[in-house]
Amino acid sequence: MSNPPVISVIDDDGSVRAATHNLVRSLGYAVHTFASAEEFLRSSHLRDTSCVIADVRMPTMSGLELQADLLARGHSLPFIFLTAFAVESDRARALKAGAVCFLTKPFDGEALIACLDAALEGKGAATGQ
Repeated sequence: MSNPPVISVIDDDGSVRAATHNLVRSLGYAVHTFASAEEFLRSSHLRDTSCVIADVRMPTMSGLELQADLLARGHSLPFIFLTAFAVESDRARALKAGAVCFLTKPFDGEALIACLDAALEGKGAATGQ
């Protein structure tokens, strides 16, 4: 049996991080959580991540900046964005850069599950190795 896909959850809000972790883990995925984009970039999980679920607005480096940084490094990972601030320019920028979904908090768990399914099916993440 193969290892389950690894989902990295990046959100500076601990309660959102925990709830998202619990939902994604209940689906059988391996989950790693990070309080910041920088923490994720410093981690050993960048290479094994199959999908990133990230908050748009975080201190220091936003989710959108993280997505751009990873693309510049050759890591084309599927992104699902979460935000409490539904700003159309953020949404457009995220989707233009290849995001699978852009969900507004509070979001429905079923919506996140549908986004994960879309991110992982047929979209083999090019890790740039």
